[in-house]
Amino acid sequence: MSANSERYVIGVDYGTLSGRAVVVRVSDGEEVGGAVHEYAHRVIEEALPGSGVRLGPDWALQSPADWIDVLRHAVPKALAAAQVPAERVVGIGTDFTACTILPVTADGHPLCERFPERPHAWPKLWKHHAAQPHADRINALAAERGEPWLPRYGGKISSEWQFAKGLQLLEEDPELYGLADRWIEAADWIIWQLAGVETRNVCTAGYKGIFQDGAYPSEDFLAALNPGFAGFAGKLGADLAPLGGLAGRLTARAAEWTGLPEGIAVAVGNVDAHVTAAAADAVRPGQMVAIMGTSTCHVMCSDQLAEVPGMCGVVRDGIVPGLWGYEAGQSAVGDIFAWFVDNCVPASYAERAAEAGLGLHEYLTSLADGQKVGQHGLVALDWHGGNRSVLVDHTLSGVVVGQTLATRPEDVYRALIEATAYGARTIVETFEAAGVPVEEFVVAGGLLKNRFLMQIYADVLRRPLSVIGSDQGPALGSAIHAAVAAGDYPDITAAAAAMGKRETAVYAPDKERADAYDRLYAEYRRLHDHFADGDLLHRLRAIRNEASA
Repeated sequence: MSANSERYVIGVDYGTLSGRAVVVRVSDGEEVGGAVHEYAHRVIEEALPGSGVRLGPDWALQSPADWIDVLRHAVPKALAAAQVPAERVVGIGTDFTACTILPVTADGHPLCERFPERPHAWPKLWKHHAAQPHADRINALAAERGEPWLPRYGGKISSEWQFAKGLQLLEEDPELYGLADRWIEAADWIIWQLAGVETRNVCTAGYKGIFQDGAYPSEDFLAALNPGFAGFAGKLGADLAPLGGLAGRLTARAAEWTGLPEGIAVAVGNVDAHVTAAAADAVRPGQMVAIMGTSTCHVMCSDQLAEVPGMCGVVRDGIVPGLWGYEAGQSAVGDIFAWFVDNCVPASYAERAAEAGLGLHEYLTSLADGQKVGQHGLVALDWHGGNRSVLVDHTLSGVVVGQTLATRPEDVYRALIEATAYGARTIVETFEAAGVPVEEFVVAGGLLKNRFLMQIYADVLRRPLSVIGSDQGPALGSAIHAAVAAGDYPDITAAAAAMGKRETAVYAPDKERADAYDRLYAEYRRLHDHFADGDLLHRLRAIRNEASA
């Protein structure tokens, strides 16, 4: 095929702090240009923009204007970097963090545009955990009533998800709840802006919206939580759109934003983690993809339905049509390392790192890399952002055991990395014990750049690690979905085989280190099980919240 006849698609990945666009060649998945746009408001955690209204503990919001700015800036810049004529672009696909959700009017306008001084009018980011008490009530009532959908979520739904956040909206700002005609995932809202039609994708509906076997939780169940909540499902849209499907065509307004041709294919919305499976060509049963960044999401396909304790969910067609898609995750991974470096490392380390020409993370890694397994005498729990799997409790908190007056920053840094690896092993073992074998562990995300961390994961997991062959997995995955929506491939599996990228067994476990880590992992599990009920950690958080009020 000549260069003049090549077709291209664009994938747009909406992350926690920025959005990125990648231009991808349809024939082979080659990424020919990209651009990143940082959100002006980043994560809104302390006070609302403009009004300065203070937010409570565990709040995390975003601004929809930032998402539109990604279309205005990142897409044209990516196109310019690729030096691809806009008329060669045949489709656009997007992915989003989830559950990132917002209240809007019937025509799609965010309520924060009309009520910027009211916290509940703004989109709640995935890491908004202030709805944990509402999630607790949902879980308790569902368990008491034996709701059939509860085992599909490992026995607990998360405070991050649609229903917990929706119940919080109702009970803390009932007027706004009434004004919200739609309660919509950002993954679907951005498609509404691109194509001019409201759609709901099967992925977020299933994993974040408790949609199972063709229905949301019953009105009777919702009314038992709060009579005003009975009709909540009516705000969630109707028919669900299949992944890889055609949501609509690019509108004139969106064409003006992006510089793309009006009328090109707009793919059905998706979640950043789930779409990455296609980018890694890991959409077959037994391939677990761990997307490792600020948090980690574990997704995998299977032809078997099983109830995995503590999983985030199992959804028919949730990753690719025709298979069951499983999800689990860790609420904080890279965020833990960033917190430690930003708050717990003395200035002298920064000076030494600068002298060595290294960043602080690189410097701590170099020091930790010189240790033998267990030399620091520490074991930690990776719960600084709560526990997504397998305990599903976002009010848990981090624990480090074994510190002495001889403990150094690099010791704790290594122990925190190891803790996240132990958390990943807990998830893998839980899946396999439930009858869902993990035959290949594939890593994607920004933490791939840390070879030391990757080797620790291989040693702790006692298995080889395959790695995605792209630095922009979600954006590439969204582009793959766009190629399917544009009709260039019959389905996601075929498109992933042609356009996805994966290197197998890049990191292999070392037997001696793996044996040593088995001993430490056993201690991690003892600590994990000891604090799993959250009794002490919940009391400490309650004291903190009272003192902060």
